[in-house]
Amino acid sequence: MAVHTFIFPGQGSQSVGMGRDLAAAFADAREVFEEVDETLKFKLSKLMFEGPAEDLTLTENTQPALMAVSLAVLRVIEREGGLKLASRAVLVAGHSLGEYSALAAAGSLRITEAAQLLRERGLAMQRAVPAGEGAMAALIGVEMPLVAEICAEAAGSEVVQPANDNGGGQVVISGHRAAVERALEIARGRGVRRAMLLPVSAPFHCALMAPVAEAVREALGRVRLAAPVVPLIANISAAQASDPAEIADLLVRQVTGTVRWRESVLAMAAIGVDSFVELGAGRVLSGLVRRILPDAAVHAVATPNEIEALLRLL
Repeated sequence: MAVHTFIFPGQGSQSVGMGRDLAAAFADAREVFEEVDETLKFKLSKLMFEGPAEDLTLTENTQPALMAVSLAVLRVIEREGGLKLASRAVLVAGHSLGEYSALAAAGSLRITEAAQLLRERGLAMQRAVPAGEGAMAALIGVEMPLVAEICAEAAGSEVVQPANDNGGGQVVISGHRAAVERALEIARGRGVRRAMLLPVSAPFHCALMAPVAEAVREALGRVRLAAPVVPLIANISAAQASDPAEIADLLVRQVTGTVRWRESVLAMAAIGVDSFVELGAGRVLSGLVRRILPDAAVHAVATPNEIEALLRLL
């Protein structure tokens, strides 16, 4: 019998129209979107369904929007499909903001709390570094040890560091724009086959996000985390966490630390997981898991048809 984990996407998976088919097909999905709209006091669902794209991609909108789609999928699976997460998954994990989705899915946070936390997190990220001063870049066909060397050589008096170890030879770096650009030149000189700037609005998961970490710490102090019904594999540690105080600390540290997605997937496989179910918009995590674990079963679930297929499988 397959051993499942549920995984939740991060920024970059968004697109205009996400969640619209779910809302049209399922009252339970509409309920989630209405809860998030009421919490944030504006029609985030309208922005998700209709755009414009430039507003949806603002970090403070993208983060709660992606969480809302993921939790709408889960609510339909649990209420209309009668399948509880705790009975079908042994772990949860999410990529960056996806950790909040994972924790809400596992009962550690209410959906409304996750929406408010992500809105505040996104606003703080956008404000932390003036526009144009930071950057992120993807290095393809390279592993972490070389990327760490490249960043150390490029940094000088500025910040550039690995932000996401996504696996399959894909590592994202983040920091001051000039330092990131130096790192790209060094990478090309070291034979890295693809090295390119990413179209993002801020340098996430690096030391420049230190003010955000404090904002997240303060925001988490206003909610009461519960123990998740199944453990979280945390980005910053690539290890299991269930204690609410530890989880809060991990969420704070994640803001400036590296998302260790490759190691997280390998850690899940090491304890027997052989089926990864991505709940929410896009298929980014499904693609990454397939590169890390080519033999694993991977299922991306975001539409009514995909929900029906998953229910038949589970």
